[in-house]
Amino acid sequence: MSPKTYWQVAASAGVLGALCLAFPNVGNATAGGTGGGMCRLQEPQAFLKRTGFVRQGRLSPARHARAVRYRVEHYGSVEAEGFDLEPLNAERAPSQALGVKFMGLWVNVHKKIAPALRCVEKRIRKVCKRSKDQYQPHALGGFRDTNSYRGGEISNHLFGIAIDIDSDRNPCCGCVSPWPDHPACKGDADSVYERTALPRCWVHAFERYGFYWLGRDPELRDTMHFEFLGDPDRILVKF
Repeated sequence: MSPKTYWQVAASAGVLGALCLAFPNVGNATAGGTGGGMCRLQEPQAFLKRTGFVRQGRLSPARHARAVRYRVEHYGSVEAEGFDLEPLNAERAPSQALGVKFMGLWVNVHKKIAPALRCVEKRIRKVCKRSKDQYQPHALGGFRDTNSYRGGEISNHLFGIAIDIDSDRNPCCGCVSPWPDHPACKGDADSVYERTALPRCWVHAFERYGFYWLGRDPELRDTMHFEFLGDPDRILVKF
């Protein structure tokens, strides 16, 4: 299938084949600063949320294609088996990886979202001071070179715009085994916050700057995972 045919089929709600992405190693991403400046408050864009293109476990090809196109155009192209996405953006996403420090730990993310992540940390340090807000992460995950999604979805880790915090303490209760077997996923819960060790204050800090907490996804309930779904060109306020 040619690239043109793929996007035509997706736009007409045809069947989208499973995409298996493979990226070069991004472990050598250059560490660096993101510069100063104030971050603009913004919400995640609805059409980029997983709930915008997956309903009751079924993928909408047209809506998914729109979300994929946006990510490729804004963050760079990626390799997808059977598809050529490079015509949408010749610059590769992994080539724009940047090593940044978040709450004392290094993580590789796309350079465009680094300022937003820095603003999240500043917000956490400023307002999350109560005893119940105290949390020390031990492991972070950012850029990834393999696609963890099945059924045609594309993980935002492949674009470097997602971050996982302590998968052992913040499970994905709706993911494949062994995640549903995590103790936090067992039994009834009045709130998704009962499924995670992350403080509510931390979640709100991320959401303040365009990140979406996948813990809110009604199917996945992926409490470790935050992804930047705001406008990367509007992160910093320009004076």
